[in-house]
Amino acid sequence: MRIALAQFNSVLGDFDHNKNKIINSIESLSAKKAELIIFPEAALFGYNPFDLFERNALVEQQLKALKEIIKKIPKNTYVIIGGFEPNPKNGRPYYNTAFLCTHKKIIKTFHKELLPTGDVFDEARFIEKGNIKNNYFTVKGKKFLLTICEDIWGWGAQYKENPLKNLPKKKIDLIINISASPFYKGKMKQRLNMASQTARYLKAPIAYVNLVGAQDEIIYDGQSFILDKKGSLVQKMISFEEDQNIFDLNTMESWNRDSAKETELEQMRKALVLGIKEFTHKIGLQKVHLGLSGGVDSALVAALAVDALGPNNVKLFALPTKFNAEESFEAAAQLAKNIGAELKNISIESSYQHIKSILDQELNINEFSLVHENLQARLRGVFLMAYSNLANSLLLTTGNKSEYAAGYATLYGDMCGGLAVIGDLTKKEVYDLCKLYNREGEIIPEFILARPPSAELRPNQKDQDSLPPYELLDQSVVNIVELKKPAKTKTDHWLLAQLLKTEFKRWQAAPILKVSEHSFGRGRRYPIAHRARG
Repeated sequence: MRIALAQFNSVLGDFDHNKNKIINSIESLSAKKAELIIFPEAALFGYNPFDLFERNALVEQQLKALKEIIKKIPKNTYVIIGGFEPNPKNGRPYYNTAFLCTHKKIIKTFHKELLPTGDVFDEARFIEKGNIKNNYFTVKGKKFLLTICEDIWGWGAQYKENPLKNLPKKKIDLIINISASPFYKGKMKQRLNMASQTARYLKAPIAYVNLVGAQDEIIYDGQSFILDKKGSLVQKMISFEEDQNIFDLNTMESWNRDSAKETELEQMRKALVLGIKEFTHKIGLQKVHLGLSGGVDSALVAALAVDALGPNNVKLFALPTKFNAEESFEAAAQLAKNIGAELKNISIESSYQHIKSILDQELNINEFSLVHENLQARLRGVFLMAYSNLANSLLLTTGNKSEYAAGYATLYGDMCGGLAVIGDLTKKEVYDLCKLYNREGEIIPEFILARPPSAELRPNQKDQDSLPPYELLDQSVVNIVELKKPAKTKTDHWLLAQLLKTEFKRWQAAPILKVSEHSFGRGRRYPIAHRARG
């Protein structure tokens, strides 16, 4: 039996777009004699809808699109499509559903049982729990078990009971798992572990079909795969791109090329590039811009943006005052030349001096202070947001995770923008990705990598005037934010205090592309008004 895995990129809520892509994929794969075609979780609706579920009409529009799809399915071809359907009984309003379809007919629906509520997900808010005991089916004499994403993660410590262990003893020719599993560092290893335990326990091979693309800050990496009944990898599809694979269930022979082996660092780069590309495309913008300071953070964001959208769609701005070294502008100009993007130099010194004089007089300020430092950052925000209005361009912010964790960022200044590209990278990861860009030649000038980090908001300023050394701060960010460990070191205690009193800034940050297991943003819900200090 020939089975096709369709690693698919959905646009949330664009049912015509998703419908047409699904129909095209079905036509292409059935022409290659695929007998069963499998799409990812929520492929027709897009994922994750979150509170779009409050709009009941959207699920009905999706079901209407599904009816149009099944009319186009060739005879003797079977298709599994992920989506949502109403729950006709008491409980949450919808099921997370896989629809088994053939020509002009929905044969059966299958419902997700384990509903993730941690980190960025809260499915139990709208989704009723299914029962995977009901998810067996037979097609052309082959017996299948259908699971949806989290259903195979019951081996983890977060669940008291694993529904796979309560299944009736039945012969299974193939376990199918359709997923919308987000990317973060180390996620692929976890997926393979869960799928491998499932295959070994049920003594059947497993086909895992994952969504690809991005939705807001969440990035889906694809990397669908097939494991044999011993849990060993047979085939893995490519990362961060749509892909298709056909395999023979009898022989486990695959007709897809092997995916290239990639380092975790290269996967992180691809994730961020895809995140920029998807975010701009899905909100209907084509162009981005950012302030290029001559520092390492903005340099990396500029390189990633050009990778995502091409140099003609990226505009860079140098916005110096008297505190910015001439070498900073020279490095920024060289970087812009290296990546082929236009750089415009606009001095904000006269604007700064004019507003500074008014503030000093009206507020009786007699000494240079934080007021004047933040004034420069906010003036840059004014210029950059003005360009957004002028050119219908998305402003990318350039702060990293270590700065955000410490609250070392200016509201309505360097935090202005619509997407925080590297807000989930420690400073070390920023440097590591810059070095990755330079592996075959200098893209990011060595001066930028060698200079001590500085906001250049006062004479001879260095980040380490206000922050612990980045090598210590980065480790504390990992310990306190990502691993949620208790504070032990001096830097841990310093960072925890900063975290607890600067949450108001992170609530107002642009969406942060997620590449770690625990990022700032939707998955981290700290309060602002509190007196917690430990």
